[in-house]
Amino acid sequence: MDGSGGGLRALAEARGPELVIFDCDGVLIDSEPISLGCLTAALNGIGVAIDVETVRARFAGTSMPSIMGHVAKDYGVAAPEGFVERVKADTLAAFDRELTAMAGIAEAVRALGIPSCVASSSDPVRLSHTLTLTGLMPLFAGRVFSSAEVARGKPFPDLFLHAAARMGARPAACLVVEDSVPGVTAARAAGMNVVGFTGGGHWGHDPAGADLAAAGAARVFSDHRDLAAVIAALA
Repeated sequence: MDGSGGGLRALAEARGPELVIFDCDGVLIDSEPISLGCLTAALNGIGVAIDVETVRARFAGTSMPSIMGHVAKDYGVAAPEGFVERVKADTLAAFDRELTAMAGIAEAVRALGIPSCVASSSDPVRLSHTLTLTGLMPLFAGRVFSSAEVARGKPFPDLFLHAAARMGARPAACLVVEDSVPGVTAARAAGMNVVGFTGGGHWGHDPAGADLAAAGAARVFSDHRDLAAVIAALA
């Protein structure tokens, strides 16, 4: 009985994923250079001596509540009232001027042939704004999940498990596309396969994605035109 069940599970997994879960920032939209720059400038403005590369290394892929907790603990600086809201507003204004979708992502999503959704550390307002601004919202309408919906954000598995449950998919049959170590870590903790994407403007430090591979990404790619081949290779 156990052997048969294991064989059936292996066969199902060999057929490929039932659901593809996309992170948003740095995967669907090229937002990280903009948002990291805004956050760095804002932190400098309240007395946190930090540069954009350190902000990227420490905070990319994590939520604002988590970021501000680390800032208070590690730098001894408590954010003044309204700080987070001002950072969000400044970032959204910068998005309006500069934000673009990742090259080839719309075509890649349309060609998947299997269900997909978004699971992001961004808050719901920012998610809706950026996906609408870049023209991607119609591809994911009703299938966009935020860390605001769970108790713990990445690197914990809660968000990915929530997205899979809402989509009616088994975690083991999900494939996550991520650009950050916390995101890859969360996907692996959720029992999901995960691939790393390094095509965003913030990945000049590690174009081969060694950090993502070390965290557990099964493969790393940098061009969404290769997504179908990446999925096929995993199956």
